[in-house]
Amino acid sequence: MKEKPNMDARLAGLLVEAAEWRMISLLFDCPVEEWSKDVAELAGEIRDPKLQKASKRALEEATEGTYHSIFGPGGPAPGREVSYRTWVQPGYLISEITAFYNAFSFTPRTLETPDHVSVEAGFISYLKLKEAFALSFADSENAGITAAAARTFTESHLVKIAEPLAKSLSASGVDYLSIAAETLLERTGPDKDKKVREFLPVLSDSEDEIFECGITP
Repeated sequence: MKEKPNMDARLAGLLVEAAEWRMISLLFDCPVEEWSKDVAELAGEIRDPKLQKASKRALEEATEGTYHSIFGPGGPAPGREVSYRTWVQPGYLISEITAFYNAFSFTPRTLETPDHVSVEAGFISYLKLKEAFALSFADSENAGITAAAARTFTESHLVKIAEPLAKSLSASGVDYLSIAAETLLERTGPDKDKKVREFLPVLSDSEDEIFECGITP
């Protein structure tokens, strides 16, 4: 008699998890077109206080310029997994990630590469929704397969980005990205393999102002 209430609670929990992973994905995506609208609408579906704060700050802080200065080519906090790998060939890594996506028919609508943190987080959100869908039809086998895939992908890929990205963004002065990175790390946990590349810290606006172009008088 208690199975249905328990199942309903599990489904509700998965839907919240999906929404929160989707918010993390959005926060690490470029703020263009319908981005602000999507963040505002999704904010009502999440429960994590940190993500709620991050979404609010994002609507105040996010700009394309800030995004590209941090995540663009040569930026101090790369958003791609390959940037944090010291030994994996980029082609192999992309093929492995794409195989995951194809296995679950995940086709993200983004210009970012498959190994970008926003795409990878979006994949976990998608898997949470697929797991919830399977459970709603009492398909425990496919629900289990999808849940296992989410764990494996997180432990094999997202964990490689989370800790160094959180470290780089912690002193960035961009609150919404710093908080988003914190919440991502809370979900992945630290990487047991510390073989990652180091990057220069993100400069805050106040620090950036001391550098000027041109000839010093």
